[in-house]
Amino acid sequence: MIELLKAGPLTTVQDLGRMAWRDRGISRCGALDDLALCQANLLVGNDVGAAGLEFTLGPALLRLQADGWLALTGTDSPAALDGQPVRPGWRTRVQAGQVLKIAPPRDRMRTVLAVSGGIDVPLALGSRSTDLKAGFGGLNGRALKDGDQLPWHPPPLHHKPTARPVGLRPPPWSAAVRVLPGPEHDQFAPEARRALFETAWTLTPQSNRMGFRFAGPVLARAAGGDLPSHGVLPGVIQVPPSGQPIVLLADAQTTGGYPKIGVVIRADLWKLAQLRLGGTLRFLPCTPEEAVAALRDREAELDALKVALCLST
Repeated sequence: MIELLKAGPLTTVQDLGRMAWRDRGISRCGALDDLALCQANLLVGNDVGAAGLEFTLGPALLRLQADGWLALTGTDSPAALDGQPVRPGWRTRVQAGQVLKIAPPRDRMRTVLAVSGGIDVPLALGSRSTDLKAGFGGLNGRALKDGDQLPWHPPPLHHKPTARPVGLRPPPWSAAVRVLPGPEHDQFAPEARRALFETAWTLTPQSNRMGFRFAGPVLARAAGGDLPSHGVLPGVIQVPPSGQPIVLLADAQTTGGYPKIGVVIRADLWKLAQLRLGGTLRFLPCTPEEAVAALRDREAELDALKVALCLST
């Protein structure tokens, strides 16, 4: 078991999400910083899609009731295991009964914790991710609270408890994401299309795991008229009548009727997870070829990490 002595303001069980249910109106969910989850899982010997914990800011306090390994990724949150420092981005040996303290990150927003074997809450439609909006998955479909206990799956057979600690450098982060033109991009006025890429957009408090709302110049649509509801995905940049863009995230609805001026590329979505409220973000123009190449580069880096970690055990 993992006992949440202090759960923090918003802590949830997340894996890589539900990938094949959007046609039924079911959101993907999953870790907002999926790159951090993949890295943490590889560090402790799991498959990349094993369930971990996603902490928003913190602080948090956990008692770990099993022997194994843990890894913290995503931020530079100061952490300690029974008072001994835990290095972010490294795997750390843990013994049953030890207490892990996670402080708020110095800059970024979301910390991911993986333990060898993964969090063993029941599968719901093929995923252990928490769907806060629909109220299922994770632990009873809700954010974790003080006193919760989470089953800890036995480590995989290939896991070697005597393996030496290893770590990795955190991926470079900047408040800039690459964007493809959306289906209604050309319906916006030329000055609005320029403003999308020339503005430092401010993340507003009216943001959550469903979507980030940004403040800046009004993005006016030259071609008027309502749109029928249509399918949307995480990364889509919708523009409601206010003219202030909304970037859809992992918990986003499956359909919407707002015009779509752009789409944040898959390889850069993790960066949004680490942007703090009140922070600014730049959108950078991108081509489909560049988007595909960026995703391939990311997958190649994870494959290389997996090989390197296997060689280090």
